[in-house]
Amino acid sequence: MDARDLVRTVKDAGSARGLRALRTAWRHDRADAAALPRRGAERARVPGALTGAEPRPGGGVLRFARSQLRVMVAVGGAVFWGWDGAGCTPSYALAGGGPEPDARAVLEPDTDGGWRVVSERVTVVVSRTGAVEVRTPGGAMLRRELPPRWWEPVGEAADGSPRAGAARAGGGEAGTGVDGVPVGAAGRAVGGARWLARAEVPADARFFGLGGRASGPRLRDGTYRLWNTDPRGGFGPEDDPLYITMPVQVVVSDAGTHLMFHDSTWDGRVTLREGEEGAGSGQDRPGVSELRMEGGPLRVWVLVGTPARVLRGWAGLTGAAAVPPSWALGYQHARWGFGSEREVRRVVAGYRERGLPLAAVHLDIDHYDGHRVFTVDRERFPDLPALAGELREQGVRLVSIVDPAVKAEPGDAVYEGGRAAGAFVRDGRGREVRGEVWPGECVYPDFTDPAAREWWGGLYAERLGQGFSGVWHDMNEPVSFRPFGDMTLPRSARHALEGAGGDHRAAHNVYGLAMARAGYEALVRLRPAERPFLFSRSGWAGMQRYGGTWSGDVETGWPGLRASLALVLGLGLCGVPYSGPDVGGFGGSPSPELYLRWFQLGAYLPLFRTHAAIWAGRREPWEFGAEVLEHARAALAERERLRPYFVTLAQLAHRTGAPYVRPVWWGAPEDRALRDCEDAFLLGDALLVAPVLEPGADRRAVRLPRGRWYDTATGAAYEGPGQVLLDAPAGRVPVLARAGAVVPVRGAEGLELEVWAPALGRTGGGLLVRDEGDGFALPEVERFVSRWAGGQVWVEREDGSQPGLPVRVRGV
Repeated sequence: MDARDLVRTVKDAGSARGLRALRTAWRHDRADAAALPRRGAERARVPGALTGAEPRPGGGVLRFARSQLRVMVAVGGAVFWGWDGAGCTPSYALAGGGPEPDARAVLEPDTDGGWRVVSERVTVVVSRTGAVEVRTPGGAMLRRELPPRWWEPVGEAADGSPRAGAARAGGGEAGTGVDGVPVGAAGRAVGGARWLARAEVPADARFFGLGGRASGPRLRDGTYRLWNTDPRGGFGPEDDPLYITMPVQVVVSDAGTHLMFHDSTWDGRVTLREGEEGAGSGQDRPGVSELRMEGGPLRVWVLVGTPARVLRGWAGLTGAAAVPPSWALGYQHARWGFGSEREVRRVVAGYRERGLPLAAVHLDIDHYDGHRVFTVDRERFPDLPALAGELREQGVRLVSIVDPAVKAEPGDAVYEGGRAAGAFVRDGRGREVRGEVWPGECVYPDFTDPAAREWWGGLYAERLGQGFSGVWHDMNEPVSFRPFGDMTLPRSARHALEGAGGDHRAAHNVYGLAMARAGYEALVRLRPAERPFLFSRSGWAGMQRYGGTWSGDVETGWPGLRASLALVLGLGLCGVPYSGPDVGGFGGSPSPELYLRWFQLGAYLPLFRTHAAIWAGRREPWEFGAEVLEHARAALAERERLRPYFVTLAQLAHRTGAPYVRPVWWGAPEDRALRDCEDAFLLGDALLVAPVLEPGADRRAVRLPRGRWYDTATGAAYEGPGQVLLDAPAGRVPVLARAGAVVPVRGAEGLELEVWAPALGRTGGGLLVRDEGDGFALPEVERFVSRWAGGQVWVEREDGSQPGLPVRVRGV
């Protein structure tokens, strides 16, 4: 317990909820003390000397004195390796059964007694002591993993069998449990051993990813925890970890880009240290990544190539991103504390009367009866279906919050249904695990149990019956209030883990992911003709299959604004393309300037949503004065004008894995200056957005990738690479268009193409995916080319035919 925890404990002890939370914390700690083995004497183990190799499809198995390593290059170039018999499946991250081995990849002897797997796109070299290098086909080193180290209990297990580690050598084949934990040759689980993986990368490399990190997108020297965490209120760049952590690194260097995924769901810590060129004696000091995991399999995926190729491969492994319904690409308004149907109608009328577009209104826990999930407070919301129908006629959808915690109250329909289905998390003695959340004492569905997911999914029919068009999952790290320590379930709580069984140490980080799966699959069953709209506060690798996420309770302040952009960029590089912040911050009252700059940023992010706590200031644009209202109106108008572009980006994210919002180095990772640029982003390939992230600024420096760029407000042209100083008055933020870009927009007469003149002697282009409703059909991707001919800019389809749409040429 630190000083802040102590102050919080004293403060909370004066409230009924605080006392219950304190008792819950004590009960959880007692359960863990009784059920989890204490760490005793341990023996460190390394692979030892290489003793033999056996070719296998895509690579081979390398045997060491005290371990074995399976190396495989998959079709498409993804590299997998697993120690101690760990296979690539089952896995919560992977979609389906994983990729097939590349039959063209071959295992062959390397120098110094090691072996290497050679393929078209990557070479993997394994030393005779167990170090693993990933190299480009040209031989450039991208990453060097030093021999791993395990720490295992000394002595005998409770059943009298030897402790884990005694039978890993000598060729005894091992398998993998359903939860992804390796099973040794004798059939016992060995995934509880702690392990360390230390890697070196080129001295010029920069680290990105690890899920949602408020201090990013570039991850500087420090330690980052892998444990999904509610940060206890508003957070800023200094707070870590947050709601979504992933053992996914994207590393960018002169040698190339690669993504590294350690497929273990357990708690861990990543320590990063950037390298230094010419350090000390003049030799480069490599960058270092050190991962310490509390358990789980030591298995790894690596993807190499351009950023676009890497993210395409990652989507191929973990699944295509869900495409939100087209209305979810519009502006949305949320609040904890609407309080009544009357207030919802008043706010919606405010948007309508001022001519401001509004796509959706989100209801928080205050619309529930006593904060109990899948209920409605009939006094304040007497006829939700009628309200939803009325708003829908105005083009506004209703979206409902859904929390996982169920009030443990006899007679409550949801609680009784879950008990009958055996759906709740239990302890080792078979008793329900209880925690303290908004409704009071609660139980938690075990979303790692397919039967529990099926039962829970059936409850979404009630939400649809109330007229809701989508859901947002909250509090699903999962949270159990307590004044100190981790606000979650006891680590000894038991989970099904798809039939293999295990405890919360293995299930915690995938709890939100599994809940998202339950909700998404249910919505598909219940409304098979419509794409679900679902986004989740917590999740893990692969969560994009079921929807997106948002920032959570980002603090109201300029640091919170900067953190908002960092989160969207970092999550996009981890494969989650649809996200956005609480515009204005969650818990405070932003100044008019801060609100406006946040609103302008939000207009260019995938999820554009204002939100605030029940105690916070208002978030309607007109509450900040006439000037802010007019500037917000302009931002909303531009968002609506770009809606066809956002629809296109959503479809491309689904098909290619490329996020809507991309770091400015996306197309030029070799540009070192761009790697360090964190205050601007690319929206697709066509636009560069430079939000204002500091108070009082009316100009800002913008670093440009190579090529010609046009200021979309003035038409002025600038040549990159380089840095330019642009005006950023209160009414807009700098947005630049790439020369030659063809951007689908909504014009006065409907869909049209906005074309930015290519540089003389150059060509450009763009893509269009039309909005064909909210079903699951994949619309055609239309490709356009721009070029100079006869002294003017021409636009045609890729096959040379006419575009068939109005064309507006700019930049000439």
